[in-house]
Amino acid sequence: MRIISGKYKGKRLTAPKKLPVRPTTDMAKEGLFNILNNTYSFSMISVIDLFSGTGNISYEFASRGTQEVTAVDAHYACLGYIKNIAKELDFSIETIKSDVYSFLEKTNLKADIIFADPPYDFEEKQFLKIPELVFERDLLKEEGVLIIEHSKYTKIENSPYFIKSRKYGGSVFSFYQK
Repeated sequence: MRIISGKYKGKRLTAPKKLPVRPTTDMAKEGLFNILNNTYSFSMISVIDLFSGTGNISYEFASRGTQEVTAVDAHYACLGYIKNIAKELDFSIETIKSDVYSFLEKTNLKADIIFADPPYDFEEKQFLKIPELVFERDLLKEEGVLIIEHSKYTKIENSPYFIKSRKYGGSVFSFYQK
């Protein structure tokens, strides 16, 4: 994986093979950030990265100047890797070891962007529980957006907060807003 833009543009990172992850492809990540770049000033926002895995999305935000990035994952090894890379690159990324659903039920954090990249083999109800909790708990700031990455075979438009989706190869980003 590589950082697409910002301070560390072009930097390649190699995650340990033992991590239980499927990082967002560079093509899909570039497409997503092209969309976000038209709406947000990255240095002025806060981000929560759910199911953060290797931290791929967190690094991209941090490289582009986002100072408030929170990475949430249940796997200790993933968070250890994120902490090491954040330290090496001097990124301000807070890591939280938690089941994502438990985190969403208990947190008081609010963010401009909440990004979730759950395992592609989740059932539809597991995907839809994410926007349900985010909006029920009012975890987005004014004009904030929830983005869920999923397989092109997964259909998760059945939420009153769904606004659009964008497809990049086998990946889809679904956007949700109040």
